[in-house]
Order: sequence, then C-alpha cells, then structure tokens
Amino acid sequence: MIRCKDGIFLSFLIGSFSMGYGQTSGPDQTLPAVTVRGTTPERFSAGLKIQPVDSLTLQQFRFQTLTDVLTYTTPIAFKVYGAGQATSASFRGTSANHTAVLWNGININQPSLGQTDFSTLPVAGFDRLAVQYGSSASAVGSDAVGGSILLVGNPQWQQPGLTVSVGQQLGSFRNFGTQTGLRYVTPLRNNWQLAGKTFLYVTPLNNDYPYRERGHYFVEQSTTRQKGFIQDLYFKNRKNQQISANIWLSDNDLIITPLDTVVREQTRTQAYRFLSTYESDQLTIRLGFFRDKLDYARGNFRNPSRSETDRLISRIEKEWDFGVRTGTLSFRVGAEWSHYWMRVDGYTRPLMEENRADFYALLRLQLARWLLSANLRQAFVSRFDPPITPSVGAEYTVTQTTKSKLTAKGSVGRSYRVPTLNERYWKDLGNPNLRPEDGFNLEAGVSGRWEPDPAIRLTSEATVFRNRIDNWSYWNPEYGYRVENLQLVIARGLEWAGTLQYTTSGWQTGLTLGYALTRSSQQKAYNVYAQDIIGKQLVYVPVHTGRLSAYLARGKSRLTVLSQINSRRYITFDNSQYLRGFVVTTILLETQVKFGPVESRLQGQVNNLFDTVYLNVKRNAMPGRHFALQLICNLNTPKQ
Repeated sequence: MIRCKDGIFLSFLIGSFSMGYGQTSGPDQTLPAVTVRGTTPERFSAGLKIQPVDSLTLQQFRFQTLTDVLTYTTPIAFKVYGAGQATSASFRGTSANHTAVLWNGININQPSLGQTDFSTLPVAGFDRLAVQYGSSASAVGSDAVGGSILLVGNPQWQQPGLTVSVGQQLGSFRNFGTQTGLRYVTPLRNNWQLAGKTFLYVTPLNNDYPYRERGHYFVEQSTTRQKGFIQDLYFKNRKNQQISANIWLSDNDLIITPLDTVVREQTRTQAYRFLSTYESDQLTIRLGFFRDKLDYARGNFRNPSRSETDRLISRIEKEWDFGVRTGTLSFRVGAEWSHYWMRVDGYTRPLMEENRADFYALLRLQLARWLLSANLRQAFVSRFDPPITPSVGAEYTVTQTTKSKLTAKGSVGRSYRVPTLNERYWKDLGNPNLRPEDGFNLEAGVSGRWEPDPAIRLTSEATVFRNRIDNWSYWNPEYGYRVENLQLVIARGLEWAGTLQYTTSGWQTGLTLGYALTRSSQQKAYNVYAQDIIGKQLVYVPVHTGRLSAYLARGKSRLTVLSQINSRRYITFDNSQYLRGFVVTTILLETQVKFGPVESRLQGQVNNLFDTVYLNVKRNAMPGRHFALQLICNLNTPKQ
C-alpha cells in the first residue's frame, strides 16, 4: 500500500514541476491556440451516450443551479427536498451515490456522503457542461455507475481584451441573485499569453411564501444563502505549453423552518477547491487540494455536528497519437494518487486517514467509419480491494452524406463504487468490511441527422441499456440501520430524444422532445422480510419521464417553453404508496440590446406556469406559479 509520506512527496514534486517548467521564444512570433481535445471521459468512451448542453441554454439558466438545467435537458430524476433545499440525482434508476460529478476532470462528490448536492452548484460556476450516460468507471473511476456530469472551465482565447459582467435577478418570494465578474485575454512577456475569469456570486433565497399550504399539502419554509468565488487563470506559449490554476470557493447555508427556534434545522456546506494543471506535448500533470465542510445543527444552532474532509490529489497522464491506415490511434496512460484526512464527529476516531491510487490505460481508434475504445482501470484503497474495471465500446457510421448521417453504437463496461467514508467509518452503524459495489453495464443505440433542406435540420437518438449492480450498500432498518451489502439491483430502460430546427432569413424555431422508460428493481432478497419487494420499482425513481422544449426567435429576441413530465414515484419499497405524477412548465422570454460598448440581456421567467400542485420527497408541496426577472450587462473593451 502507498505510504502517506511518499504520496505527499510525489504530489509536491509534480506540482513544482508543473509550475516551473516552460520555454520562451522570440518576440516576433505569434501564439497558436491550444488544441481543445475534449475531456478524457468524452474522448475515450466510444459507444456511450454523451450529451453536451449548449452555451445558450447555460446562459438562460445562469442564475439557477445545475438541478434546473439538467431537469429540462436530460431524463435524470432528482430528489428535491424543497425549494432551495438539498437535491440528489437518480441517474438511469440508480441512487444518489452512483453519479460522478467531475469539475475539470476531478470528482467533486463529497467523500463522506459519496454524492453531490446539486442545489449547491450554480450554473455560473463553470463554462461547459456535458452529461455522460452509463458506466464510465474505466475512464472516471469510482461513482460513475449510472452516469457522469462533466463541468469544465473554458478559456476564451479568441476574444482578446476585457469583458466586465454585472447581473441581477429579482424573483418572487423575495428571492434574489447577484453576479459580477471579469473575463480577460492579454499578451504577456516572452510570448506567453493569459486568459482568465474572475467571478463572484451571491444568491439569497428567502422563500417568503404568501401561503402555508397548497392543495391541502404543507409548504415547508426555508431560507438559503449561497455565495461563491471563481478564479480561472490560463497561461500558454507558442510551443503549446499551458499552465492553469482553477479555484472555486462556495458556501451554502440552508435553514429549514427558520421561524421555529425549537425544530429548525441548519445545514451549512462549504467547499474549497484548488487545482493546478500543466499541459505540454500531450502530457498532463495536475495537483489539487479540496476541502469539504458540512455543519448540521438544530434548535439554537450552538453545537453543530461537524464534518470536514481534506483531499490532496495528484495526477499524471501521457498520450500518444499514431497514424494508422485510414485513421488515428490514440493511447493514454495515467496514474492518480489521493490522500484523505477526515475529521467527523460521528466517526470511530477523531482523525481518519486514507490513501487511494488509480492506474489506467485508455485506447481510442478512429477509422473511416469506426470509432473504437478499450479502457482498463485498477484502483487501490487503504484497507479495501476495488475490482479491476475494463470497458470496450464502438461506433459505426452506417451512412453519411452532406445531408444525413446515421450512426450505430454500443458499449460494455464494468463499474464499481467505493463505499462512502460514512458507510465505513460511522460509529456503531458503519461497516469497515463492506465490499465495493460491482456493476456491469450494457447499452446500444442509434443516432441520426437529416437535413432535407438548408432551412430544416432533424436529429434523433435512441438508446437501450441494462445495468446490473451487485453488493448494493443498504442501511438496513432490520439491524438498527447498520450498513450492509444486501441488494442486487438491475436497472434497464430506453431513452429517446429528437429535435427539429427550422430557420428562415428572419425567424428561427425549434422543438426538442425526450422520453425515458426506466425500470429499476431489487432482484435478490436479503432476508425473509424482503420477499415482497423483489421486482418492485425502487423508491423515488419514476418509470416514465419526458421533456419538451420549444423556442421561437427573431433577431435578438427569443421565447422558450420548457416542460418536464414525471410519472408516479413510489415512496415505499413494496410500492404500496406513491407520489402522483406531474407536469411542470416554465416560460422564458428574453431580448438583447446594445448601448455603445455595453451589451445587455433582459430575461423574464415564469416558473410552474400552470400552478401545478406536486410533492417532493417529504410529501410537502413545491411552490406554485412564480416569476423572475434578470438583467445582465456586459462591457466589452477589445484589445487594440
């Protein structure tokens, strides 16, 4: 097993190398753009469904959280505990612990919980978003069982100069949002160039509802104070060497039933993320430090329960490209080492430490009609034995012309999840002898594009999947909620999405439809009392989900209608009780105006347009129809 002191020495050696190595060139040479090759999970996951979310959609949801944008663009089901409250994902019928969330390639799931609260991730915190469906453990590592969310910063080298941005949102229930930031691109000495972003956001949500119940269901009061700071710096030179530093600090303070000083609850989560990266000649070296803090208190809030986890992360990757007949072969090898320090009130010791390491090899073969990938990863964890995780995938272009393209694809892969720190180390209830969850994912699909006319574009994609997850960890109520490997779960289903776009000289319009069928059930009894839940749909996983998005645009103005549809969600394991299905619709109307160097975007938003009464996991109603108004002003000062 890796020794702590050796790992720390390796990390700082990598860090010093990444910050100290560089070359200069003559002053009369221009700087080329650094090649954008896409993230590792995207490039080396042939056969898996990958859905990028376009920048216009991110701009529309700029004042909202990752939950909102994914709800209207993907079939991911979310467990929302209340407006502004904790939110977790169920990706393809799996649990909240089975979705990996990557920020610039690093998994940011809270190590103690093994998941991410999506309500704490504002869309303003990143520049590019992609969703990877299915198991990608061979490329990502632990947690990537149901799917992965990829958040990436993106330097804008093509826009030299300075852009100052100021935004304000005013919403119903005394909810507000303020954002301000800078983007800049400027040349430096010795043929280096700097691109960066400095960004601040503050979002106070008072949730001051004028009612206490809707449709005979209680509406829970809560307040949220969210603030954050983002600093991205990218340095590059003419030799395509790049050094970057990314910082994301966030603070989310949630109080439930704030007016009742006896039963009120406070959950405060703070994250400190620091990451440095060196890239040159297809060599990538990363060094990062992450701190996750969680405080929970009730009543007077004087003695909160505290959880604090620190991670030191180092990673090195090297890629080689080889020309082959009618194509290109890419081969990447990498290693990652992390050291964890955990200080949690409920653990068996006041300070727990753990080492983790990953070694992986990724292969990508691009031919005239074929795209193939074959990956292999082996993880090592202190006092633990994760399985080796291989995967293979293929995509084949059946037909391609200037007006159409049809592609068939498929993937087979193994996945795993290292149990969370809480599951292993929690006093009395944790189980240090837990086995890693072991998954096997199969999927196949077909995607097509058809452009019968320059003004018309049609796309469609259909995917079927089957994911078998053994040794699913479960806090067993039969034994005082002690955690055990008790379940075998099989998730299977079908996903379809289609788009239609029509463009004329003055108008643009588009329609997107999506549907997902997800059957996720336990297939093995862990005791005699569980016989009646075999084959039953897992709780809070809707069997049917759908979405609709339509827009109409002319010039700088755009009207967008978004709808999400969910079937009933069961709230008991035997499926005897459920929450009713619902349809929720949002309308966005926006326009852009320019006054001299200032470009402004004004957006009006109506949420829950039809005032639908629907419930969350606590059986309390979500807010009714409400409104928001946004104004974002950008001052551009281009470099002369």
